[in-house]
Formats: sequence, C-alpha cells, structure tokens
Amino acid sequence: MVANIGDASFGCGPVWEGITFATMDQYRKLWDQALGGGLPIIFNCMDNFYGMGGQPDGETMACEFIARIGAGVNPEAMHAERVNGYDPLAVIDAFQRKKEILLQGRGPVLLDTITYRFSGHSPSDASSYRSKEELEHWEAADSIGSFRLRLEEAGAVSAGALDQARRDVRETVFAMFQLAADLEVSPRLQLDSELIGEVMFSNRHVESFDDRPPELLQDLADNPRVKQIQGKARTGFQDGKPVSKMKAFNIRDAIFEALLHRFAIDPTMIAFGEENRDWGGAFAVYRGLTEALPYHRLFNAPISEAGIVGAAVGYGMEGGRAVAELMYADFMGRAGDELFNQLSKWQAMSAGLLTLPVVVRVSVGAKYGAQHSQDFTALTNHIPGLKVVYPVTPYDAKGMMNAALAGTDPVLFFESQKLYDIGEMFQTAGVPEAYYEIELGLPSVKRTGADLTMVTFGPALYTAIAAADELLERFDLSTEVIDLRSANPLEYGPIVESVRKTGKVLLVSEAVERGGVMQTVASTLTQLCFDDLDGPPVVVGSRNWITPAPELEEMFFPQPSWLLDAVHEQILPLRGYRPTGNRTRGELLRRARLGV
Repeated sequence: MVANIGDASFGCGPVWEGITFATMDQYRKLWDQALGGGLPIIFNCMDNFYGMGGQPDGETMACEFIARIGAGVNPEAMHAERVNGYDPLAVIDAFQRKKEILLQGRGPVLLDTITYRFSGHSPSDASSYRSKEELEHWEAADSIGSFRLRLEEAGAVSAGALDQARRDVRETVFAMFQLAADLEVSPRLQLDSELIGEVMFSNRHVESFDDRPPELLQDLADNPRVKQIQGKARTGFQDGKPVSKMKAFNIRDAIFEALLHRFAIDPTMIAFGEENRDWGGAFAVYRGLTEALPYHRLFNAPISEAGIVGAAVGYGMEGGRAVAELMYADFMGRAGDELFNQLSKWQAMSAGLLTLPVVVRVSVGAKYGAQHSQDFTALTNHIPGLKVVYPVTPYDAKGMMNAALAGTDPVLFFESQKLYDIGEMFQTAGVPEAYYEIELGLPSVKRTGADLTMVTFGPALYTAIAAADELLERFDLSTEVIDLRSANPLEYGPIVESVRKTGKVLLVSEAVERGGVMQTVASTLTQLCFDDLDGPPVVVGSRNWITPAPELEEMFFPQPSWLLDAVHEQILPLRGYRPTGNRTRGELLRRARLGV
C-alpha cells in the first residue's frame, strides 16, 4: 500500500497518529508472523515545499527534511529516504528497494519525495507568497523537460517519438474532459434528485464478508466468560425481587454475547481500541475475548483516537468489519475529523459504491467530572451519515449490537458507564440466549399510560420510571414511558401515537439540555402533533454547565424531582405539590440570558 501525503500535512495530529498506529511493535513481536510482520505501507511524502502558502521548510516546521521524522518513530527510522522526485529512475529504484523491505515484514517505510507545485493551491491562489524567479528556477528543472533531455541524449527514445507521446497524452486528457463535460455521457445530479440521501446509508444485512473460517483460539463453549454468563439470571427480577448485581446478566454481558456471535461467523471482524486486549477493555466488556481471539482480531491501540477511528474507516472501506472503541465520549473531539468527515461521508461520496460496516463503541462517563463525563450524542446526531444509538437495558443492548454488527453502515454505539452492571428490568422473560436483532431506529414502550407521555434517551429512562412511579402513587397520573434507543434513524410512529393519546409530552435525557437530541425530537413532535398537544413539549436535560465533581452530580443530572417540577410548572399542575427547584418561564429566560 502507498499512502501519498503532502509535506505540510505532517503538521496534522492524525498523520502522526496514523504513523504511530502503522508502526506498532506488536505486528512483529505479538502477532502471528505468518501474517507478514510489519505493515506493508509506504508513506510517500510528495514534498512540494508548500501547504497553501505556508512553507514547512523554514517556516511552519523545524525538521528541515521530512525524512528525519522517521528517526523518532522506530529503531529502523522507518527506513526513511529522501528521493529526487524529478528523476523517475531514482523514484523507481527507491520504490523497488522499499518494496523488498515490506515483503520482508520490516515495514512501514517513509519516503521524502522532492518535487514542486507550480500552480496555486486553488484557482483563487495567485501565488503571491513566492517569486517569479523561484517558479522559473523550478520550471527549468522540471522532470518533463529534463528527463526528456536525458532520454534523447542517451539515445533511448527519439525526439519524434516523445513529441508523439506528448500529443497522444494531450488528446487523451482533452477527450476525457469532453466526456466529463458532456451531459449526455456524464449526466449531472438533478435538483429534484434524492440520490444523496439514498446512498448515504447502504442499509444492507451481511452475515460475513468472507467465507473463510474465522480464526479462534478455543472452542467458545470452553471460554471462561461464556461459562460464567451461563450461571447468571437473564432477568433482573426473580420471584418478585431484584437479582443481585453479581448474579444478573447485565449490559456488558449482552454486548459481549453479540460481539462473540459475530466474531465466530465473520472472519473479517476485528476490534481494537485503548486497553482492549489483556485488560478486557476499560469497562470489562471485552473480558474473555483475549482467550478466544488471536492478536490480529483483538488488539490494543495506541492512545490515538484519530488513528483508531481512521484505521476503522480504512478497514471498512477495504471490505472488513471493524469495532473501534473510544474509552470516553469526551475523547470524540480527538477523532473529530475521522468521525465527522470520513466515517460519515464515504458511502455518499462514493455514490454508494463503498460500504462502511464500522461500529464505534463510545462509553459515556459519570463520576469523573469535567473531562470524562460528557454526553456527546447530540454532536453525532447532527452529522448526516451516522447512525446513533444508545441502548440502556441488557435486552436492547444485545439486540441492537447484533443489528449493528450485521449491518453495513457506520454506527455510533453509546454505552452508559452507570449501567454496565444493571440487569434486565423490562423484559419479563429476560434476555434470550438465542440470537435476535432489534431494528435500529425503533423506540420501545417501556411502560404504558394514558395521562402523560415521557420520552427518554440514555440512562434517563430509569429516572423517568422513578418519576412515573411517584406520579402514579401520589397523583394518580398514568405515565407512558418510551425509550428512543436510537437518535438516528428514528421511527416517530410509536411516539406520535402516544402523544395523540395523552396530549402531553415530557422529554428527558442526561445530555446538557441546550441543543440536545431531545430538543430535536420536541421540535419534530410539535410539527407532527400540534393539533393533539394540550401544550408545548417540555425538555429536561442536565444543566448547561461543565460537568461537576461526583459529589455534586445530583445538582447537574436530571433527578425524579426535576421531572415532577417540570410536569407541575409546565404541563399539568399537581394538586398540593411543592416544587423542589425552579422551572418557571422566568428562570428559563434567566438561564438563557446568562448562557447557563
């Protein structure tokens, strides 16, 4: 594989993360050597001395020569070499020699190929940052002219043959231009076309991307985690009593079962992220997979979130199924370009020729304060091309992970650290051992009711259930509780049906209230159910603050009392109720004015 990249791009963090990911020592020391050792990649720097107008050499970077970067990467310095890009023979020679290194399993390689960019970076670039003399100097050395002269002097090719080759190339390029400009041959997308939306998701179901046997280290029936799970209660209640945390089949077990099922039937499936292998993942979801899978199917990645997601994107585009993990939702910012510009767009940008069967597991923290307890579901929901789900029960987690892993689209799979140990509270039959799928986008009615609809997303489901219990016990109000489970796609039918029945809707999540998923749902419900609503939808989320320390989380995350306050102040006055907080219109205006 040759990865061509410009010299100025070495100022980008993801470039360094990609190199770090590509040069991991484990390829040679831990993986099966039959796989070939070091990755067979040539990082070919097209070193043309400019980014847009900035110059890496002498201005924006201090390495002077890109080839020197290899010295800081591995003991072989990435076999780095500086090559005269204006000499085709030197370039051919370098590539032939580097190819041998790759075939020996000693890659990857860094080539610093010197060339020059004559035109501006874009049509609007007047090249004001460089002199006419500089351009003329490089034009005199340009390989098209200088290498032609060498060929003629050596008698390798006649001047007439070279002239004819130049004419042939010009004619071919012009013919290509004419074909591209011909609206009959190359029709343009029409203004009334839905094609972009149609190719954004592939929506296929693929059991396996290869028919070869999946590599496993053991019979899965002998796996210690599998045996442990067999002894657990697959429902959260037995004989009317809650099952203890240690004995209940929980959300991490549910995700594990779904992953193991797909690992056993799709040989292309791999999983990687920080601390994924021997530790079993930061939250023990992968515990037991180390015994079951060879290194090349489950491995630790460097602390390089952009590299992690970028590698998953590339692997998916090449026809494999990847599960990449970001340890905390907060770290999504470190992989922003790869999530928002690469993972989300390549299916549409390829007009549907490519699929991206990539699941990115994202853990949403709690009890970790400002840097590790943020819910970024709204960020991903805002980006076209991503499916965004957040199951919060074992039954839903297993069924939705099964569906995500059988699909061909990028899925952001959010998981709450608060709930990894929780048992199944809503399916009376418990979580089936057999394989099943839950369609992504279909909400789940967790409790039926007639007086009020509560719509939840994420862990707020359990807060809503507690509030619904209190509304029934104290005020004889019957609440229908619906868990979205998915932000995108989203089937509004069950929610609309409920709102038309109750006429009242409260939407709850643990993301900060401003700009959250529930604001979008509330706005859509207003359009869909305007004539059926007794009043506007009400949204309750976390405070629009930076997440505080653990001992202060009750003043930040929604509590059952907040939901009762919202019902009383904004939906339906509760007889004899005294609010514990302030949800008045004046307070909402005050907070908005202060940006809090």
